[in-house]
Amino acid sequence: MGSKIYNLGIIGYGSMAGIHKKQLGKGNVRVKIKGVYDIDKARMELACEQGFKAYASAEELLSDTEIDIVLVSTTNETHKDYAIKALNAGKHVICEKPVTLSSAELEEIMRAAEKSGKVFTIDQNRRFNRDFINAKRLIESGVLGRTYIIESRVEGSRGVPRGWRTDKNRGGGMMLDWGVHLIDQIMHMTDEKVVNVFCKMYSINFPEVDDNFRLTLTFESGFTAHIEVSTNNYITRPRFYIYGTEGTAVITDWDGSGEYIKKLTDDSKWDSEILPVKMGPSKTMAPRNPDTVETVKLTEPKDVTDNLDPVYEQLINAIEGGELYIKPEQAMRVIKVMEAAFKSAESGETVKTVI
Repeated sequence: MGSKIYNLGIIGYGSMAGIHKKQLGKGNVRVKIKGVYDIDKARMELACEQGFKAYASAEELLSDTEIDIVLVSTTNETHKDYAIKALNAGKHVICEKPVTLSSAELEEIMRAAEKSGKVFTIDQNRRFNRDFINAKRLIESGVLGRTYIIESRVEGSRGVPRGWRTDKNRGGGMMLDWGVHLIDQIMHMTDEKVVNVFCKMYSINFPEVDDNFRLTLTFESGFTAHIEVSTNNYITRPRFYIYGTEGTAVITDWDGSGEYIKKLTDDSKWDSEILPVKMGPSKTMAPRNPDTVETVKLTEPKDVTDNLDPVYEQLINAIEGGELYIKPEQAMRVIKVMEAAFKSAESGETVKTVI
């Protein structure tokens, strides 16, 4: 492990940059904030009060030879320009999500990164969430048999926060805000190509952007992911629901808690008569013999670092010759899926693709 402390410059000192500042202030990774630039004078004044250098412009920050890494934490529509400027200035770059508003913009950044020889990565920090890690490990373990459907959803009832999230031109809407995370998680679970994309978007409170959406991805093998984001839902459903050929799992909350029920033996003995049950006469949906299954509780995985440290650690690892964990090529797949989702929502039809 190296010993170099990397100086970080932040372009865009808003609320997300504040999260980075708080986490880096714990000193767990070899990154130290030197200074910031923001178009808001109040944010610049705050940076000064916190002991950081306030640069008069982004260009001044990028010309500082002591800055090793630049965090681009501006509004979405400006990511491309700032990232390319930083790479051209010889800085390694970590960009907030969504990395860009289009795959064409990301291609420009990737070309600039290749030309500069600097490392470019994206803050897809929700790869390190406990709920996702538990879901991924459960699927990889094979305890549920072959997974054929996974449902992933986040839900709230307070609507979309005002500001850039309600402005389409600035990359607003839930697909670009939360969808980018949930799609990245699903794509990180499988190497299969996405062959069908269907999406329905809703604009309940803000006509310009999607504040709710329902997205279905179908992969080469038939494996299907249902991804939902709601901002007008007053009864919250489980974070993940996983269908396997040999069992079913539910992850109820962000800490990874939940349970799975796996089949021990077939329950193929049917009574000759249809039994009376609450749903009315039914053989198909009659209760299962409890002796044929096992229920296992899922608890919070204690070995998971669910914060921004792994995002910086993988960047430092790549700078020092290791492999990047959050790769631009992976972000490109996510962006292309979102582009297909917008196309599907506009046309009302399934988009066939190979992503």
